[in-house]
This record gives sequence, structure tokens and C-alpha cells, in this order.
Amino acid sequence: MASTEKDLISKAIKVMKNAYAPYSKFHVGVCLETESGKQFTGCNVENSSYGATICAERVAIGAAVASGEKGIKKIAIVSSSDRPCTPCGICRQVLAEFGPDTEIICTSVKGKKIEKFLLKNLLPHSFDKSFVSGNR
Repeated sequence: MASTEKDLISKAIKVMKNAYAPYSKFHVGVCLETESGKQFTGCNVENSSYGATICAERVAIGAAVASGEKGIKKIAIVSSSDRPCTPCGICRQVLAEFGPDTEIICTSVKGKKIEKFLLKNLLPHSFDKSFVSGNR
């Protein structure tokens, strides 16, 4: 495991401890790295109106965008589950907006297994801005 990968996972584990998950008890932390090398973290924030819940990936993406970053190079996702989990469908689509070639690193605090994917393989036919702009 490369030191950058270890660093991303370590930061994801740290921020996961701040997750607000009183309903599911499913805690998630992420650390993403932008194309410029900056890192941003996020954790899931649940709400009693479940549709208002925000995934950790989208929290980190929002922080990156708010800081002026638009390209995502890689993201480490750590969950409190027994095995690594991949981003949900909504998060895959949001990630695709900022980097279809994003490397996704998934692991769990309970296990030692690390799984890696390219976003374009998890969401091969994403909806993108070319549909909206008529360029396709």
C-alpha cells in the first residue's frame, strides 16, 4: 500500500469517528484527493427524515468544490461494516461529475481487506454534462 493510500485511509478513519449515524449506526468516513493534490474529508450525516441524509462522499465533494476544486483523483472510503463498501448510486453519479477516472479505495475498520476500483468501472454509463449541453 502506497503511503498516499495509507494517508487517505488514516484520515478517513479519523473523520469517520465524527459521523452522525444515530439511526443506522453505519459510520462512513472518506478522504479524497483532488487533481491539484489537496485533500478533503467527509463523514455521513443522517437525519430523521431519511431522504435528508448526506453520504460522506458528498460531504467531502462539497468541501472540495467550496474550496474551488473540481477534479477528483482518488477517494478512500472507510466504513464501520464488516467488509469494504462502495459508494451508493447517487455518490457514484456525483463523483462522475468531477472525475470518471477517479480511483476508489474501499476498506473497513473491522477488516483488513482493501478493494480498489475505477469509478468508470463502477458506473460505466454515467449521465454527464454532454447530455445537457447537447454535445453527444
